[in-house]
Amino acid sequence: MDWVKQLNQALAYIEANLEGEIHLERAAQLACCSTYHFQRMFTYLAGIPLSEYIRRRRMTKAALDLQNGAKVLDVALKYGYDSPTAFNRAFRGIHGVAPSSAKEPGVQLCSFQPISFVITIKGEVALNYRIEHKEAFRIVGIHAPMEKEIERNFQTVPKLWEEIASGGILPKLLPLMNGQLSGVLGVCACGEKEDWRYWIAVASDAPSGEFDAYTIPAFTWAIFPGSGPMPGAIQELEKRIATEWLPTSGYEFADGPDVEVYFTPDPKQATFEVWVPVCKGTETK
Repeated sequence: MDWVKQLNQALAYIEANLEGEIHLERAAQLACCSTYHFQRMFTYLAGIPLSEYIRRRRMTKAALDLQNGAKVLDVALKYGYDSPTAFNRAFRGIHGVAPSSAKEPGVQLCSFQPISFVITIKGEVALNYRIEHKEAFRIVGIHAPMEKEIERNFQTVPKLWEEIASGGILPKLLPLMNGQLSGVLGVCACGEKEDWRYWIAVASDAPSGEFDAYTIPAFTWAIFPGSGPMPGAIQELEKRIATEWLPTSGYEFADGPDVEVYFTPDPKQATFEVWVPVCKGTETK
């Protein structure tokens, strides 16, 4: 399966560069997707964020180096840590002991081996979807910057939704909705050639007023309906898209925004759609 082969090529690149600088853009290129989608897919498949996997692998190798007599400062520099303090913190976080204790007799250390993906498609429960092409459309709303390591954004996005809920913003935003999509939109605008931002917005060609505007480019979209308590329901759907639908679909993630469309305001029983930009595996993204 080419999709799995591509992911494993990206992991081989990461493994080969644990002692140097790892460029996420290069890893994503080998996986044939954007940096954003590569990190998301890895997390869904491996169960841990990509940055944590890299940290575990580096600290596993660092422990072996220390046990073989290497100096703490040399090992810290080897694995990309500019200060012994930062290296000590990372090492303790993985092994529970200081680096200086690694070669003491009887000390217990952790070993995390390289990951290699083998996908088994289950498919006991149907995953409904449709494919649609949409021309470019404009959205208006509020936004916040996102970090390139996506797990750093786990607080940014909820805070923005809290701002919408408590700041009286939604009643001002909803009357502007007159575009191709009906619903409140959560948009991860995380293309390779733009500053990453998360938007809460509506589709609109009306004057933006106090809000900002952003144009979502034309794409082919794989659209998945869902419902349930948030955020668990949408996270589970996104995981199924990456692990069940994508490997056998003939499509790949395109370098475009992810769009969440919320039709109901109740987070305890939301009705929504997930829009994923896709292209055929042989197409240029």
